[in-house]
Amino acid sequence: MSAPVPSRDRLARPLFLAFLVATAIDLAGVLADIPLAHLVAKPLLMPLLAAYAVARRGPRLLVAALLFGWGGDTLLLADQDIAFLLGMGSFALGHVCYLRLFGRARGSVSAAVGYAVVLTGFLVLIWSDLPADLRIPLTGYSLLLTAMAWRAGVLGRYAAVGGALFLLSDALIATGIADWPQLPAPDFWVMLTYIAAQYLLTTGVLAHRAGSAADGTGAYRERRIAI
Repeated sequence: MSAPVPSRDRLARPLFLAFLVATAIDLAGVLADIPLAHLVAKPLLMPLLAAYAVARRGPRLLVAALLFGWGGDTLLLADQDIAFLLGMGSFALGHVCYLRLFGRARGSVSAAVGYAVVLTGFLVLIWSDLPADLRIPLTGYSLLLTAMAWRAGVLGRYAAVGGALFLLSDALIATGIADWPQLPAPDFWVMLTYIAAQYLLTTGVLAHRAGSAADGTGAYRERRIAI
């Protein structure tokens, strides 16, 4: 007789499917310029992903990072300067959670140099086009985000790609603020890279946790995560 499946495990698949549905609605709404779809679906994305992480027995810091992302998502729906700054602050707290989650394992030196060069070059190019009152806050936030993207690599390729996509997503937002030329449907690309980033970071953390539990050490063993 097989052991009963814990109720929390049974919720993982439905929660993940709900996250995919919300993602599809949000991206379709942005692409088709249906504001109501984006307004309804966007605030559901990170709570559903956080609930999925809980169902997969993810660490509390991961859940906290995703919920701070939800705070940022919700605040950025309001087209106001104060809401933008508060939203950026909420995302920053999420990055702090990720950084604590990544621990003190040594990251790639070459990746650190690469990220530093990219960040420096980007800030030099965009600085004069940014509103004066946002230059310092955006620079501080960019430093924190870049540190998170670099450190994500200690958990393997899923988290590494997730960190890089998070940086790309926010860079696309920054170019919009600076009034640079944009890709067609710019909000679609911002949301696509952001959602993929949070999902891959979550997958990377869960994979690391599963690998550590399987071998009884803190060593990373990347494996496929069963949905």
